[in-house]
Amino acid sequence: MQFAAAFDWRFFLTALGLAFVLEGLPYFMLAERMPEVLRTLAERRPQTLRLMGLAAIALGLTVIAAAKR
Repeated sequence: MQFAAAFDWRFFLTALGLAFVLEGLPYFMLAERMPEVLRTLAERRPQTLRLMGLAAIALGLTVIAAAKR
């Protein structure tokens, strides 16, 4: 059995664009504080950064699941 799903490029590009907007907001709104924030992140252990990334992924998936309902 072959599974072929149509890839929705419009939706993908919209989501990608939104991700760039959300990623850019802190740099735009808090430009003066970003060097301090980046230094603080650079001082964290890799395990801590991985946990922060995992938490962000879990939150994102939760928001997506809630939006799909």
